[in-house]
Amino acid sequence: MPDIRVRDAAHLLGVSDDTVRRWIAAGALAAHRDDAGRRVIDGAELAAFARSHADAPEDPLSGGRSARNRFTGLVTAVTSDTVMSQVELQCGPHRVVSLMSTEAVRELGLEPGSVAVAVVKATTVLVETP
Repeated sequence: MPDIRVRDAAHLLGVSDDTVRRWIAAGALAAHRDDAGRRVIDGAELAAFARSHADAPEDPLSGGRSARNRFTGLVTAVTSDTVMSQVELQCGPHRVVSLMSTEAVRELGLEPGSVAVAVVKATTVLVETP
C-alpha cells in the first residue's frame, strides 16, 4: 500500500493538516515515519478512515431504488437553451454536472440554491490514477 503524507491526506479528506495531526495524536488515525522521517499514513488505513467518517447529507427523498451512487447537494448553476440545460450541483467537495431537458429543469424547479439529489446509475465508471 502507498504511504500518504499528512498534507496530502488532509487535502483528500477536505480538512486541514492540523485536523489530521489531531486525529493521529488522539489515536483515531494511525501514522508512522517514512525513510525521510516524515509522518505518513498507510493508504488502506486512510481509505477505511475516510469511509467510516463520511458525512453525507441526508437524502431528502424516500423509497426503494437500485441506484447506489446518490449525491445530495446544492444547485449552483443552471444554463439553459430552448431544449437542453446544464445543471451543476455542489455535493460536499464534489461538483456534479448533469445534462437534461429544459422541460425537466422547469418541472423539477431547479435553480441556484435548490437542494437536489444527483443519482448516478452507470454501467461504465472510469477510474484514473495519478
